[in-house]
Amino acid sequence: MIDISKTFSGFSTDDIAAAKVFYAEKLGLSVTESNGMLHLDLGGGREHLIYPKPQHEPASYTALNFPTSDIETAVSELRERGVVFESYPGVDEDGIMRQGGPRIAWFKDPAGNILSVLEQA
Repeated sequence: MIDISKTFSGFSTDDIAAAKVFYAEKLGLSVTESNGMLHLDLGGGREHLIYPKPQHEPASYTALNFPTSDIETAVSELRERGVVFESYPGVDEDGIMRQGGPRIAWFKDPAGNILSVLEQA
């Protein structure tokens, strides 16, 4: 039987070294590498796997969301670390979508996977 208490998600990248720098230095996550793959420590025993894929195609959906209680501060801090936010219809000049649901700001990792910071109470 499988152990669903240890479930984790993952997605691919075309450059493990660039992903390691991005997730560790720009996002400030604890990142370990083993068997050519990255393991992101998301806290609370949660993990996310990033694995190499030669014919990688970026996720066309939000692959990983980072919750925050203060999206303006999160966006500002990430910008200071060099993160570039996406400009989609409805996104304001700060890079934040403020309508139609929780406030959210999207950005991409070096492999083009879409990530977000998502405001939650």
